[in-house]
Amino acid sequence: MRRNWRFQLLWGGAAASLLGSRMSTTAYPLLLLAMTGSTFAAGAFSGVQLLTQVLFGIHAGTVADRHDRRVVLIVADGLRFLASLTVPLALAMDRLTLTHILLVAVVVGATMAYAFPVRTLAIRSVVPKAQLRQALAQDGLRTNGTGLLGPPLAGFLFGIGRSAPFIGATVGSLLSFGAACAVPFDGKAETSGGKARGGALEGILFLARSPLLRATVGITFALYLVCSATVLSCLVLLQREGVGSAGIGLALSGEAVGGIVGVLFVSRLHRLMGPGKLLIAASWLYVPPLLVLPLSSSPVLVFFVLAVMLLSDPSLDVMTDVLIFQQVPDELRGRVMAATFMLFTLGMPAGTLGSGLLLDFLSPGAMFTLLAAVLAVALVPLTLNRTLWESGWPA
Repeated sequence: MRRNWRFQLLWGGAAASLLGSRMSTTAYPLLLLAMTGSTFAAGAFSGVQLLTQVLFGIHAGTVADRHDRRVVLIVADGLRFLASLTVPLALAMDRLTLTHILLVAVVVGATMAYAFPVRTLAIRSVVPKAQLRQALAQDGLRTNGTGLLGPPLAGFLFGIGRSAPFIGATVGSLLSFGAACAVPFDGKAETSGGKARGGALEGILFLARSPLLRATVGITFALYLVCSATVLSCLVLLQREGVGSAGIGLALSGEAVGGIVGVLFVSRLHRLMGPGKLLIAASWLYVPPLLVLPLSSSPVLVFFVLAVMLLSDPSLDVMTDVLIFQQVPDELRGRVMAATFMLFTLGMPAGTLGSGLLLDFLSPGAMFTLLAAVLAVALVPLTLNRTLWESGWPA
């Protein structure tokens, strides 16, 4: 695997881009709070970016199945770099506005929607099938590693200068664009009859046919909503308590630490539980930590609570790959991946924008209690679903 330079270069570019994205997720709320003083505005960038990803998700999957995936990746990464570059330039000229930031969020969200399925499929193009699980494990390390480094790095750089984290995000986008240009891979989808079958909604229809997949999408939507709302609420809580930007970044990195530690339990959990039981157990793991957060505003407590909440995420990610991505033909894989990503992440803009609006009226402690109650109510009918309890892994 180490000698596979195409995979390593593609992986490195993706890691740089994702690190920049992780920094932006922390830096934009800090910047918008400083500019406007509004928690709703603080959540606006992430909310608009994620909403745009959702809106473009279906078309992105169709493009991935019917056009050259390498060209799509190059164009998407190039446009994201150009959009990201405008933010530090505008800050340097003291011309940055909320409207400008939201327009950048739209462009970044759209390009990420198109890049996600083709980048994931590119890994399968440059890695032999026998090494695919190893490659996916390394790709998971990219996700959790950048999640660990991004928030504290953003907080540290923001303390140096407001433009510093956005310069870092721009450099990450540039490196990703360079890797996409440098790595050759077969960008054509494999088709059984010479033409990609099904329409733009085929990915959603594939998910809708299975009760287990429908439940997976529904529960994961709820978890994404709660997680994004929790992170913004933690950020607001710590900011109101006078915690510095570096301390906020370190506290929020608990998310990534939980994901990294959770990797150690993936194989064991998959042996002990079927997919339905794993899904239910992982979802209920979110509720108790939410009820602990109102007890203290300590950054250390926030760090450990976020870490506990995210312990089960790697197991859910592998479950998604086994149940969905490995069971679908390549000619549909782009649409299925895009549909899965779109439906999973639909909860993120809802959580970010909704919590940002509510935090103008509720305290963070009340917000945590509300999230725990909403999630618990949503999980009750799914917990009583016998189909989930009896489901097994595919052969």
